[in-house]
Amino acid sequence: MTPELGIIEGYYGAPWTWAERADQVSFLAPHGYRFFMYAPKADAFLRKRWREDAPAEMTTALSALSAHCRATGVRFGVGLSPYEIWADFGDETKAALARKLAWLDSIGVDDLGILFDDMRGDVDGLAATQVEILHWIADHTRAGRIIACPTYYTDDPLLDRFFGQRPADYLEGLGKALDPAIDLFWTGEEVCSAEYSPGHLARVEGQLRRKPVLWDNYPVNDGPRMSNYLHIRAMTGRPAAIGKHLSAHAVNPALQPTLSRIPCLSLAASYALGEAYQYGAAFREAATAVLGADFAETLQRNILILQSTGLDRMGPGTLETLRRRYGAFDHPAGLEIIAYLDGRYRITPEMMANEGTG
Repeated sequence: MTPELGIIEGYYGAPWTWAERADQVSFLAPHGYRFFMYAPKADAFLRKRWREDAPAEMTTALSALSAHCRATGVRFGVGLSPYEIWADFGDETKAALARKLAWLDSIGVDDLGILFDDMRGDVDGLAATQVEILHWIADHTRAGRIIACPTYYTDDPLLDRFFGQRPADYLEGLGKALDPAIDLFWTGEEVCSAEYSPGHLARVEGQLRRKPVLWDNYPVNDGPRMSNYLHIRAMTGRPAAIGKHLSAHAVNPALQPTLSRIPCLSLAASYALGEAYQYGAAFREAATAVLGADFAETLQRNILILQSTGLDRMGPGTLETLRRRYGAFDHPAGLEIIAYLDGRYRITPEMMANEGTG
């Protein structure tokens, strides 16, 4: 069973251009990707400054992207992170939220993401307060679907270290009280899960009392460590058997939009082929579709150094050789590889702190 596939642009670092977003929608739609959610961490007007009105140029660009998605048969979404809104969900906050929701309605949002991640969560009554907020939002938006990200969206204890100890039975409380029409994101056993099993997702489905929308943090490469690597390998650890436990499968892509298409295509192949899926063959097929045969063959020869060795361990000679090799390809992916080799995709802890809401 293939769940609904989509893209959630939810990474740290320099956001894609508006043209790159539209091109991504157009490219992936024929391969089964039916929704696109705009939620880059760098957009402060959806995060730390969510109470402020967005600039007119942002409204124009988002409206154009929404129209493009609709013309392509793809649902358009926006992810809103109302920073620690549960601290004071009074009249003033509700008024600011109503203005933001009306603005999103004017853009033409099919899917509304309400993202409670990257915020403190060790507070009394967290689940109940978030349910109250989500139900209020549901009454004040024209979006056809709401997908919320819990504060604790994974089993990973990393979240407890950064955002406080999760309340007991948080997921169960959220799932029991929340309207079943509202979906919930989940990233798996870790923030960046290496694999997903039917057993794990069945357990989460039971806790949430609904099938989760999988927020898949591969091929995203936005951390200080991950930005040293290009995530170009085909998907592994995403067997087709997990599909029956998912409401949808959303991919958080890499900083490199064109190269991200290779893993994205392989995910569609994994669901389509089931037990017959082979990740090596899937890479060759996807890379050829994205890059052309010659470029794909060259990239396959360099998977190990680009994805496993990483930028910090490449010597000057290797860097120069790779620059010459990929500079010879007149292709957007060639430019992405050169920019990566030049360090233009590096993410620092300071960048993450500035873009985060916590």
